[in-house]
Amino acid sequence: MVLIFDAANTLIYKPALYVNFQTVLFRHGFAVNINNLIKNHTILLHAIEFPDTTSQAFYYNFNKEILYSLGIVPSEVMLDELFKECSYLDWEVYADTSVLKELPYEMGVASNFNKGLEGVLNIHFQDKFKYKLISENVNYRKPDIRFYEHLLADWNLDPKDILYIGDSIKLDVEPAMKLGINAYLIDRNNYFPFVEKRIKTLHELPNLIARINE
Repeated sequence: MVLIFDAANTLIYKPALYVNFQTVLFRHGFAVNINNLIKNHTILLHAIEFPDTTSQAFYYNFNKEILYSLGIVPSEVMLDELFKECSYLDWEVYADTSVLKELPYEMGVASNFNKGLEGVLNIHFQDKFKYKLISENVNYRKPDIRFYEHLLADWNLDPKDILYIGDSIKLDVEPAMKLGINAYLIDRNNYFPFVEKRIKTLHELPNLIARINE
């Protein structure tokens, strides 16, 4: 078995993002519950297509949609502050990625990301991942099925031998399953209870792999 992971919001995240976002809104008189902010942000992450390389214009529009979803009319001043305090923050690893050290399998990362992902993975995971597929390098982006076809061809893998974990039904689970890849959603906040193939933490991987291998 080969374990393949999405990167952003599956293995890595930006812990300062939501606190900074909430702080900006509070300065403008909006006391937004951080759990509501996280949920709305998560849903929009899956609904809006991110470019490999983001820009100020992109984040202005993305943050506008978050504010609208919270019932807040965005102002230019607010959008400027959100961009300055919430964009291009440092990536950190989820605590549950520690379980990867215990798993005796080849592993890879397949992600919509720019070339800078290589550096992020090297810092946090050293040489843990044998395979790395980054959308900016191949000019295909999830959920384009060609991204997953490239994965299978480039790494010479059989779909049935892969366990793929990602945080998006639209970008990860559905297109991977179309090619016969065994794909599961990582749903740490329990936002998507209707997804049959999901885990709530990477600590579930040993038991999940055992069940698959039965």
